[in-house]
Amino acid sequence: MRVLVAMGAMSAVVGLVAACGADASDDTDPEQRSFALSGRTLTVDSDDSALELVVAGDAGAEDVRVTRWFDGRTVLGKSPKVTWKMDGDRLTLRMKCSGVISNCSAKHRVVVPRGTAVNVVNKDGSVTATGFREPLRVRTADGSVRLRDVSGPLDLRSVDGSVRAVGVTSKRVSATSQDGSVRLDLSSAPDRLRARSQDGSVDIALPVGKGGGRGGAVSYAVDTETVDGGTDITVPRDDRSPHRVSVRSADGNVTVRSAN
Repeated sequence: MRVLVAMGAMSAVVGLVAACGADASDDTDPEQRSFALSGRTLTVDSDDSALELVVAGDAGAEDVRVTRWFDGRTVLGKSPKVTWKMDGDRLTLRMKCSGVISNCSAKHRVVVPRGTAVNVVNKDGSVTATGFREPLRVRTADGSVRLRDVSGPLDLRSVDGSVRAVGVTSKRVSATSQDGSVRLDLSSAPDRLRARSQDGSVDIALPVGKGGGRGGAVSYAVDTETVDGGTDITVPRDDRSPHRVSVRSADGNVTVRSAN
């Protein structure tokens, strides 16, 4: 009888843990820490966490400031644990959560000093970034990429996640998604734009009004290719244009349209 009662109690606990999904936003007392940065390049190496990256509002800020939210529980396993460390220019963020039943969620907000180029490698988590003027390189697995108001060179790649960027004034943009769509909304004409999607559509919005100090409408040298998808190009085209756009999609439509 005691064995049956114990088993029943354990089943109830396991069921409770499984039913109550962990959510980092439930953490009302997040931890904060600052890390000294050597150099003007930062690599963020993250696993099992949503990442939010922003540029420091204070022009004199020199440290990387991190805020961490975490919620987790396990049954018949070690207590969940989150760690952070800085080694030179590499910030490593990890979460350990294992057991017969485990349920954990983490989120990190990383405030980066102005003038810092950023390289992000994130597994099992989304990445958002706002306000970057320096080069930004993002690699995600099982997570989406969301950017806003960026002007530095962009190199974006997601596996099993979509890529979205709005308010882009970057001169060089590369965006690739496997098993996800790509959408880029540009506010100024790029010199080079390369977009690729496998099993997803590609939607590129480009400015075509007067700009660049030349007094005329902007045209583009557009090169597209689709497999099992349609193509719709409505921007002015000129093969001699210095603004070159290359778009490829497999199993998805390609749209290159006006942002005006």
